[in-house]
Amino acid sequence: MVKPGKSARKVGPLGTSPSHLMHRALQLALDIYAEETGADGLTQRQFAVLEAVSLKAGLTQTELVRMTGIDRSTLADLVARMTAKGLLERERSTVDARAKAVRLSPEGAARLEAARPRVEAADKRIMGLLPKGQRDAFLSQLAELAAAADAAPDAARAEAKAAKKALKAAEKETRKAEKAARKAERPAKPVKIKKPKLKVVETV
Repeated sequence: MVKPGKSARKVGPLGTSPSHLMHRALQLALDIYAEETGADGLTQRQFAVLEAVSLKAGLTQTELVRMTGIDRSTLADLVARMTAKGLLERERSTVDARAKAVRLSPEGAARLEAARPRVEAADKRIMGLLPKGQRDAFLSQLAELAAAADAAPDAARAEAKAAKKALKAAEKETRKAEKAARKAERPAKPVKIKKPKLKVVETV
């Protein structure tokens, strides 16, 4: 275990790779979470879903994706399994008749209440690995990265829309250029010379 304030950074490319270091930190956080919650405890994703649903009953899958950051396909499977276990209950959404909403079951509420102190203990252990003066900044930076992840789908859609618009504009310009080139290649029409009309003057 690394003592608070001590650096265990390795030299080399991996030691300066944010993606690698974040992966290592995630592994550590999940290990601590598993130790505190126990083998029969809620997984981190299960806890996130139950906590999100506890804040607002009748959440749709789209709202759960936005609140938890879990991708849609994974979340759909997760909600199905949690419903089968009796942790969640499904109902028709009052906002969108085509969508299914979920709410906490009594079993889910009890499991969530029991899990909260364990998750809090895990969070305290994780933050305890950092000096006190760095903890608030660390949480703020994590929140910024999470916000960037939340904004990524909208940014990707906007980028795709802009690229499609630019492609259409480029295709339009190409068609105009091709039309102008074809017009320039056509042989010029001969200029018709009008013969002057002779005026007959009558003499007496």
